[in-house]
Amino acid sequence: MRIVIAEDDALLREGMAALLRDEGFEIAAAVGEADALLRAVADQEPDLAIIDVRMPPTHTDEGIRAAVRAREIREGLPVLVLSAYVEQSFATELMETGTSGIGYLLKERVGRVERFVDTLRRVADGQTAIDSEVVAQLFAHKRTDDALSRLSRRERDVLALMAEGLGNGAIAERMTVTDGAVHKHIRSIFGKLGLAPDDRSDRRVAAVLRYLNATAR
Repeated sequence: MRIVIAEDDALLREGMAALLRDEGFEIAAAVGEADALLRAVADQEPDLAIIDVRMPPTHTDEGIRAAVRAREIREGLPVLVLSAYVEQSFATELMETGTSGIGYLLKERVGRVERFVDTLRRVADGQTAIDSEVVAQLFAHKRTDDALSRLSRRERDVLALMAEGLGNGAIAERMTVTDGAVHKHIRSIFGKLGLAPDDRSDRRVAAVLRYLNATAR
């Protein structure tokens, strides 16, 4: 897998590059600002991009805007966005570019190598992976008048794990319940959110997007 990294902190950038090389990934480019990232995406045609949310010159939303643009330059490019803390509106904006190959991870997770690498692989495979802390904080700020308020505590736990990109079997293992119980919870979540079966959409991703859109501020 060929990866481009965009991170303005040189120490973190080079540390990630070294870590990923040790794990067998090819680093096509490691840059420190958004324009250089977009050039690398166009020239190197990577399989995945890792992008910091806040980059020069203003350190506000350059990374998110670059991620959106990168997915236009290389259609459907899987992107994993890193952030120092939870930024709800940015997570929503990123996911509006598509429902596959999207990841949003807190920087502190990078040091957990096995989980970080697993997230990279899932995003590269077209899955959606939202940091569990992001989902937890979103739930903490939910709107009481939204349909999501009807979810039970257990259903919220299941949705949080769905947002991390876990399949039913992995969710069942994490929650120490049966696959059947997980399937029942997910069916109930879809029903409460009004997500009817539709071959043209991914209801799992739609459920997460529904929540992000309801809580973004």
